[in-house]
Parts: sequence; structure tokens; C-alpha cells
Amino acid sequence: MDTSIADLRKDYTLQDLSEKEINPNPFTQFRIWFTQSLAAQLPEPNAMTLATCTADGQPSARMVLLKDFDERGFVLFTNYNSEKGQELAVNPHAALVFWWAELERQVRIVGTVEKISSAESDSYFEIRPAYSRLGAWASNQSEVIASREILEAQLQEFQLKYENQEVPRPPHWGGFRVIPQKIEFWQGRSSRLHDRLLYTRLNDEEWQIERLSP
Repeated sequence: MDTSIADLRKDYTLQDLSEKEINPNPFTQFRIWFTQSLAAQLPEPNAMTLATCTADGQPSARMVLLKDFDERGFVLFTNYNSEKGQELAVNPHAALVFWWAELERQVRIVGTVEKISSAESDSYFEIRPAYSRLGAWASNQSEVIASREILEAQLQEFQLKYENQEVPRPPHWGGFRVIPQKIEFWQGRSSRLHDRLLYTRLNDEEWQIERLSP
């Protein structure tokens, strides 16, 4: 390599983040930033890291997609039998991270997790493209599979099964909602002196806002 990894660095200079300008409601503040990420035409601004943990404390993380959010929390969908689904079943706590590099911004969310209602999962499943609905049936997510051909054969099997029919939601597939206890908004600043404002939930309606040292 011509460039050392240790020499890779960028100075963040686009914007700042102050207590005067941030919204007192973290969900409103997230919506402001998310809307700005859409306006900036960032690639997959709803992509986020989801970190989960086994019952005995072994962590794992992966990229997933945010599919909804409101003042109840942040929603993602998955196969409940997947690694993350099983971990959330035994240890219903999670962390999310959004990284919007082009805006030099990061949002960190820590909270508890609950399954959303079957009706909510049905509503989202119905608007998924047909190939995605079939894929939810064909893939035993996170399980070892001998070959790609087996997966494609399983997909063809369900294509035939549901030919000219509405594809129903599998009972093992649905949504989780991350209910935040803490939300941190991070704005990159020069000389690594970043702005970090942390919301901590006090009750159902009130949040405490504190500045963290970078």
C-alpha cells in the first residue's frame, strides 16, 4: 500500500451543532437531520448499523434499513429466526448508528426493543415488491446453506406456490421497534473537537440534553 492506514484522516468543517439550535424533542431533531440527508441525495440515508447482544453478552452488528420512525421509536424488519431476531428475543436491547459521511454527521441510539404489532408488519409487507415478499419465504436467514443453487430453487418453489396469488407475510417475519433511552447527535468539527449533544429520556415526554466532550 502506498498510503498508511494511520495517515488516513479528514478534517470536518461543514457545520456546527449548538444547544441553541437543536430541537428539544429528539424525534423532531432526527426528522430534521433525516430530511436534510434526503435533500442532499445521500445513498441510502436510512441505512444504519444495528448492534445486538446474546444473553451471555456476545455482541454482533450488521447494516439494516430503517423503515419507519415516530415518537414510539425506530422500526426495522427482519426474519425473527435470524441471528439478530434470536438475540433480540433473549436480550431485547439494541443500539443503532446512522453515519451520513457527506454531511459529517452521526446519530447514535440506545434503547430497548419490542416486536411491532402483526397489523403493522402486515401493512409494511403488503407494500414490499413481489420479489422481496417471496424472498422472505425462500431464505432461512442466518442459517448455513450448501449452495446458491439451493436458495434459488427455494425461491422458484415459492414463486410457483404463490403464482397469481397475493404473497402472505410469513409468520416468522416482521418488525422490531427500538425504543430509545438515549439519542446522541454528532456533528464533525475541525481538529477532532466534534459537537456531541446527548438526549437522555427522563419520562415519556421529557428529555435531558447534555453536551459531551469529543
